[in-house]
Amino acid sequence: MNRAPNSKQSHHQPKAYEDQRFLESKDARGLRILSEYLEPLARFKHFEVQDTIVFMGSARILSREAAEMLLAEAEQSHGDVARARTALELSSYYEAARDLAHRLTNWSKKLREAGRRFVICTGGGPGIMEAANRGASEAKGLNVGLTISIPNQEFDNPYISRELHFFFHYFFMRKFWFVYLAKAMVLFPGGFGTLDEFFEMLTLVQTGKLRKRMPIVLFGKRYWKEVVNFDALARYGTISVKDIDLFHQTDSVDEAYEIITRSLAASAIGNPGAKL
Repeated sequence: MNRAPNSKQSHHQPKAYEDQRFLESKDARGLRILSEYLEPLARFKHFEVQDTIVFMGSARILSREAAEMLLAEAEQSHGDVARARTALELSSYYEAARDLAHRLTNWSKKLREAGRRFVICTGGGPGIMEAANRGASEAKGLNVGLTISIPNQEFDNPYISRELHFFFHYFFMRKFWFVYLAKAMVLFPGGFGTLDEFFEMLTLVQTGKLRKRMPIVLFGKRYWKEVVNFDALARYGTISVKDIDLFHQTDSVDEAYEIITRSLAASAIGNPGAKL
């Protein structure tokens, strides 16, 4: 005999922290933001990552081998040869980022320091980001990728250490992790994202909100001179002349390596706790 449903039987209600509909609602935005702080914090602590060297630059810059293939295809098919030649020229920045990250990783691994110091960190995408992760991986070092979720973005950066690959929804939380652990920053030619990150870092340094010493290296003098006229900013008085000394410009991997390692040796080694 079929029994009628028990009207007094309680309806199962998930706990708030298990309620996916609530967690994805606007009312739980604070929890989602907090999770993008706590979850990376736990992983960095687990893998003993004390601090990072951040590489930034265009996601569109190809490796030399990829650029050479693009040019060969363009020449054979009567495609956009000029664009392919530009890609091949810019590929020198990919190789420079790869080389610099490799050398800095080897240097950091030789330090007699507790935990992992000066780990290479990127935005987790292709281009310059891939190059830096690749260089660190080829030096057999753990490296970090702080990837942002963007609609219709398809790429594969296989060089990021799986244990330290993060995916963020909020740009500002991703930026926090760029800055919080960083002890040095290298900026290669890039677009809006690179410029945004560069100027935010400069603003933090200029205003004294960033108390730790932070060597900032702009790689690619010709590119940066064309894209940002720092001298004009000083001439118009919208920045001080001394503000131009907040960063270094170079075309040399050797010089970039020397600037970063010398600065870190002087101010950061033995002081892993110096954050913001």
